[in-house]
Parts: sequence; structure tokens; C-alpha cells
Amino acid sequence: MSSPERKLARKGFAGAGLLAAGLSLSGCFQPLYGTFSADGNVATELQAIEIDSVPGRLGHYLVNDLIFAFNGTGSHVAPKYRLIVSVRENVQTPLVDTVTGLASAASVVVNADYRLIPAQGGEPIAKGVAVVAASYDRTSQRFANIRAARDAEIRDAQTLSDQIHTAIAAALATRG
Repeated sequence: MSSPERKLARKGFAGAGLLAAGLSLSGCFQPLYGTFSADGNVATELQAIEIDSVPGRLGHYLVNDLIFAFNGTGSHVAPKYRLIVSVRENVQTPLVDTVTGLASAASVVVNADYRLIPAQGGEPIAKGVAVVAASYDRTSQRFANIRAARDAEIRDAQTLSDQIHTAIAAALATRG
């Protein structure tokens, strides 16, 4: 038989061990938006990104979301970096009604290739691919389908903006 005091002591040692492990690992992490050099932090570096235009309606929504994500303050900062984004959009109809032969749902799938380069040119600081998909229901009403597809594009643009913003912020934080 074990006494309750032993169980309490064992729990105390386990708690102390977890606390020690947590404190020792806390020095290994760096805040994403913290200061990374003597002359700035990630937030000010993100404000200095100029975004090239992206053609099409999806490109318009994406560029607006990226501008707001990088510099939501509206202040003008001299650009240090240039972000080049190219998108490919594809509409897939995974569900088809067997009676009517019409699609009952569709997905807007978007692939975005992005590169962050210095404003003066040179090697990319960050580059990657972001892929998102947004589904929508299709009905017999043509204009409702058009609006639902546009809403799916807008959701894709917002999600792409979040993915690209996070990847570039991480690249700038580790670069500093």
C-alpha cells in the first residue's frame, strides 16, 4: 500500500520537473513581432513591403488584404522590399446531382506563388507556394451561383493573405 503523502510528493516532483523544463525551454523561443535587431522589429519591416499588382478580381482582393495585413496603419513607409505574387485559379465541381446531371457544389482552388525580394533587386528573401480552397453550394439560380463563387474567391484571398503574411513575417524574423 502506498500512502497519500507519497503520491503528493510524487506529484510535487512531477510539477517541479515540468516547471523546470518550461523555464529552460522558454529561452529558445523568440516572439514573432518582437525586436530582432538594434534598428527595428518585424512589424516595421512588414510595413516596408511594396506589393506588386496582381491581375484579375481575385488579385484585387488579395492585394488589398495584403496591404492591410502588412501596413494596416495607412502610414507611408519607404519600401525596402517588393512582394511579387502570381495566382492560378481553378473551379472544381466535386458533387454532381445524378438526377439532373448538374453540379450541386463547387470549390474554388487557388495556388499562389510568392517571392519577397529587396527593393533594389537581388536574391529572394522569402519565397513559397500557398494553396487554398473554398467551397460553395450551387443552385438553379444563375446569379446566386455567380455571387457564391465570388464570395468563395474573397474567402480564398483572405486565407492566402494570412498564409503569405505569416510566412513572410517568419522569414523576416529569422533573417534578422
